[in-house]
Amino acid sequence: MKEKYIKIATYQFSSEAQIFKGRLEAEGIHVLITDQYTIDTDPLISNAIGGVKLLVLKEDKARAESVLAELSAYSLDDNGGEVYCPKCKGSKIDYFTNVNDIKAFLAFIVNFLLLGLYPIYTKYEYRCEDCKEKFNVI
Repeated sequence: MKEKYIKIATYQFSSEAQIFKGRLEAEGIHVLITDQYTIDTDPLISNAIGGVKLLVLKEDKARAESVLAELSAYSLDDNGGEVYCPKCKGSKIDYFTNVNDIKAFLAFIVNFLLLGLYPIYTKYEYRCEDCKEKFNVI
């Protein structure tokens, strides 16, 4: 009988998918990852092809979703504690890269377009999902 796999999650980078795959396999759930090598070859097309997909057997779907739900969906600080928004005190905080200043833009142009390298200088910031406030943790 042919096994049926169902997509339970997608990730922008394969390293994220590998972490969650390891956690699911530790629980005895068989996991497949698709589009990993395509995105590893060219990370900038991740959003275009829908990211790295995490697949589990159809009969393991509920258990896998339960395991993933136990893991924190939002950003944690260096000590493993939740990050809170300075404006609304919410804890639904995501960590993003951005290119919104001249230094980041020039680094992108020089590294990627002229040299063909993945950008070396990247600026990161937190963003609250509740109030959309952008901030940095000091």
